[in-house]
Amino acid sequence: MTPFKKTILFLHRWLGFISGLVVFIVSITGCLFVFQDELQDAFKSYRHVEIEHKSYLAPSELKQAALKQFPKGTTGFMAYYGKDRPALVMVTTAQKTNRYVYINPYSGRYLHDEDITRNFFIVVEYIHLYLLLPPKIGQLVVGISVIVFVVLLITGMVLWWPKRKSDRKRSLTIKWNGRWRRVNYDLHNVLGFYAFSISLVLALTGLCIAFNWMSDAVYKTTNLGKSYAVEKYQPKSDSTKKSLPYDASITDRAFEQVQRQTPQAEMFYISEADRKTPAATTYVTAYYSSMHFYRYDSYQFDQFTGKVLKYLPHQKKSAGEKMNAANYDIHVGQILGFPGKVIAFFASLICASLPVTGFVVWLGKRNKKKRDPRIRHHKQLAPTA
Repeated sequence: MTPFKKTILFLHRWLGFISGLVVFIVSITGCLFVFQDELQDAFKSYRHVEIEHKSYLAPSELKQAALKQFPKGTTGFMAYYGKDRPALVMVTTAQKTNRYVYINPYSGRYLHDEDITRNFFIVVEYIHLYLLLPPKIGQLVVGISVIVFVVLLITGMVLWWPKRKSDRKRSLTIKWNGRWRRVNYDLHNVLGFYAFSISLVLALTGLCIAFNWMSDAVYKTTNLGKSYAVEKYQPKSDSTKKSLPYDASITDRAFEQVQRQTPQAEMFYISEADRKTPAATTYVTAYYSSMHFYRYDSYQFDQFTGKVLKYLPHQKKSAGEKMNAANYDIHVGQILGFPGKVIAFFASLICASLPVTGFVVWLGKRNKKKRDPRIRHHKQLAPTA
């Protein structure tokens, strides 16, 4: 082995030790989360409603329906997930717990509510993002580990790359009839090679979620260094009107306007401005496809007057803005539909296996050196200084 490859091997080995456990946890939870919509749809009947040929209830009516279940609670965001899906209202109860309340979007009938901290897939997501640590600390630990994992992918590819063309076929197949150590070695190298591209994409999109500087880098790189002011501009509500009483119809009218202006939208997300922050705006996002987050039009309204302060349709977004908008769908594979999710699942599974098979490779070589009598004999006969 050349000195260069020895250095790469040293980095690969020790960086693997440093990040291996976190990479394993993040990858396994990624596997579990990929099909969370399909699995929850299969086992939770309240996630579907019968389609009715009439308009959705107004946001104010959804809030009233949710607060009937928790009269002393306060509402957060609201979402309409699709014609055959329930609407959702996030409610903070008097006990300061956050609950998702599912409402029929046509009739206002209560369907179900759940403590979000007890939803299996939300717990999985929090492990994936934060390892159940405080978010700032957990996100940093996961983010740094993913950066290390990217380095491991690259150094692993350098170590795997065969010197001769004749060795490539052997390097691309697993010798299943070999001894278990050989099979483990092949699993680490061959599966790592086949999953390299997808794993790199998953890691980089994960970094976009963890770090703003990464999403900014993707934005500028995709836009060839350009930045568009209309996309970065953040409007403010007219705080001089903060003394006006709260008017629930403002959000209702905003939602009606969004439905008219983006008629192709199937899913809507509404986040009302906090009255304690007079400059804050009310957000309404209109997603073109139910349960997909890539294509959407975004709106911001003055919380006191309902005036449109910002409207950014998907068609007018820059390539960088569209790339960042697609980040989640790419990360879970759903940008390619169900086949994409299958690919993401197996790539994540392989990523989880790499720290395990890599550790077994290292352990086997370490034990082999201890057991090899020729090595001990050589050390005994070696001249001393």
